[in-house]
Amino acid sequence: MNVIVSNASDKPIYEQIYAQIKGAILRGECAEGEALPSIRALAKELRISVITTKRAFDDLERDGFICTVPGKGSFVAARNGEFVREEHLRQIEQKLGEAAELARQGGIAPEELEAMFAMIVKGE
Repeated sequence: MNVIVSNASDKPIYEQIYAQIKGAILRGECAEGEALPSIRALAKELRISVITTKRAFDDLERDGFICTVPGKGSFVAARNGEFVREEHLRQIEQKLGEAAELARQGGIAPEELEAMFAMIVKGE
């Protein structure tokens, strides 16, 4: 797994780690049961604090993306199809909300926005 952090980002480092690992899991780049790098190894590779890495892993475990086995490490959690679907729906809802807000700011009528969305969905 390739995790890249940026000190120039406005996001805290633990959030950058969380987002990248979560994204890889949701995209299916990490298989169910696949071992993740150890917290210490990842911290050393990224040249960051173990505490920062641990916080990202704790958040991933709390949200059901990974599970930790004491003495063995952290692994990609078994995929719950409904959970993955809900996460995708949440992300879509957020993006559609952003699009609706841009449409309101730009004076674009809801009908125009709906037509635009329909074209995008159809791939036109």
